[in-house]
This record gives sequence, C-alpha cells and structure tokens, in this order.
Amino acid sequence: MHGISTLLLAAAALFAVASAAAQKPPAPGLRLIKTSPTDAGTWLSESAKFDRLISKRIPFFDVTDTQDLEAYAATAVEYTFPAAPRHQRQVARLLPQLSVDRMRGFLETYTQFYTRYYLSDSGVAAADWLYEYVVRVASVDPKIRVERFVHPAFNQTSVIATVPGRRAKTVVNGAHLDSVNGADKFGRSPGADDNASGTAAILESLHALASTHFRPLNTLEFHWYAAEEGGDLGSRDIFRAYAAASRPIGAFLNIDMAGYTTQDAISVVLDNANAALSAFVQAAVREYTGCRVVTDVCGYACSDHASANASGYPSAFVFEDQFEASTPWSHTVNDSMANLNVTHVFEFAKLALGFIVEASYF
Repeated sequence: MHGISTLLLAAAALFAVASAAAQKPPAPGLRLIKTSPTDAGTWLSESAKFDRLISKRIPFFDVTDTQDLEAYAATAVEYTFPAAPRHQRQVARLLPQLSVDRMRGFLETYTQFYTRYYLSDSGVAAADWLYEYVVRVASVDPKIRVERFVHPAFNQTSVIATVPGRRAKTVVNGAHLDSVNGADKFGRSPGADDNASGTAAILESLHALASTHFRPLNTLEFHWYAAEEGGDLGSRDIFRAYAAASRPIGAFLNIDMAGYTTQDAISVVLDNANAALSAFVQAAVREYTGCRVVTDVCGYACSDHASANASGYPSAFVFEDQFEASTPWSHTVNDSMANLNVTHVFEFAKLALGFIVEASYF
C-alpha cells in the first residue's frame, strides 16, 4: 500500500486538537523556539530562526506545532534491552545484500538537488524523489508499505517504510533527509554528509530486508525526516502523532552524518538518549562494523533522536566520529561527494542492518 495512511490522516486531526490549547504566536508567521529543557520559549520569525540559530550552529527545537510532546514522556513504557547482539548468524546471511556501489549511485543522484532545505522548492522535490525511490526499493516485497507523512506547517514531507511484524511493537531506523547552507538558507547545499549519508545508510539496510522478504517478530519502520535543520520539525511531528496514538515504539536508532572520520571510529552519542539502548548500540558497532567505538555528547535538540527521547521513546544516536574529529564541511557548499568517505557510510549501513535485525527480536 502506498500513499497517506489512515494513521497519518488521524495525526492531522490530533495536531488540530493540540493546537487549540497551545500558545498562540503574538504575530503571524512566528515560531516558538526552545534551546534548552528549561527554556520557556521565544517567538521568532523564520528569518530570525535562521540568522540567530541555524547559521550559528546552535541546536534548538521548533515546538510551535508540538508544544505538548514532552508531556507524553510521563506515561512512557519502560523497555529493557540485551547487553550484546544475539542474532549474528541471521545478520551474516543478510550482509551480502548490501552494496556500496548501489549506495554510491544513490548518493551521487541525491546530492544533485540544489538544496534540500525544507522551505525550498528543491527540498520538496528531493523528498518527493526519495519517496519514489523508497517505493521502488520496497516493491520487491509486497508486504512493505511506503507512506508520506504530511506536516502541518511546511510542504516537505517525511517518508516512512514499514515492514510488518507479528507484533505491534515497533523498532525504527531513522535519518533526516534535508540539508541546509548555513551562510544562505536557499544557497547550494549538497548535504552529502549531512545527511545524505545517514539517509543512504538506512536505505541500504531496507534494500537487504526487502530483497530477502525478511519477516520480523517486531514491526520495523524506516523514517526519513523532513526539516531536521529547521528545529527537528519532522521527527517531532511524527513522534507526537505516535505518542498521541499510543504507538509502542520499542527502540529508535538515529543516524545523522556518517561520511567522515579521522579515527576510523563510530561515535555513540550518550545525552538525550536511552542509556541501556546506547550501550547495546556500542556492542553492535563492535559486532557488525570494522570501526572502533567512541562516545560523545551533543547537547539539547542536536538531532532527531532528541525528539523520540522527549516523547519518552527509547532512542540512540550514532555519528561519524567524535564531534571534534568530524567533517569541517557540514552546512556548506563543500559538503559534497568529493569530501564524502563512502566506505565509512557503508559501515553505518552494516550497523543499521545489524541493529534493525537485532531489534526485531527486542
């Protein structure tokens, strides 16, 4: 089944109900911005949001349409996780389905969009192209559903692919699909590393499952989020809709930037994440990749895992290296294929596959 699901249509109604009790902007076009858990929020225009925050690389949530998201954490379900991977044989049978050449071909095309900034026409077109690409990947397995998630405040859509399991409990691989030029919001932004790399890594893991008609115990989802660069907008919308519908999300792995390393490492980011799940992910990195494990912290709202965490869903976040050793080209015109380590991205594809197979049994 392709298109907008009943759940997503219901989500639009939930947004409308929530908006009735939410703070209203003091003037049309303003957005409610938070830069810390204790921040009461500041109303900013889109231009001010870019100039004061995005261009200066200051992480933030845009909570305008999801002001009640954090309230759902109070009723969140507690999940437990194994200390280490247990399904190595099953993962080993699937790993040969991954292709670094196919992944490179995807990246070369996806980075040709002038920018994937969420308010740009080319950003909308990129999301539409990605949806069609995911539909083609999923078409070899008729049980896989691919849907657009339509957002209330902007035209760029998120993309969700679902591999149905025998349980309603759902585990998720996610990455943001958009990009931005920090000097000019509508300027050239190939976004090869940030975040075509994460987009490609989880897409490649879906390839492996679709081509083998993998039948999981837990339901599996693959999320490509719109508008992460605008304040984690896409992921907040989705996790708010899931929380409002009491969707049982048992684990979420976020991949944001996977294509640059100076230490042959994968970093597991420990703040605003579930400690037990993050420990499992560290073990999965050791098991399923050739990279060493490092850890780091990134602060409030630095990527989409923080949206899941804010809603009470267990999340983990992997990054290309420690932040001080990461790419110097993010949010610039030079975040291009010429500066992308595709071999390192492929390590994240292996991790994404290993994680989602393991998590299918959580």
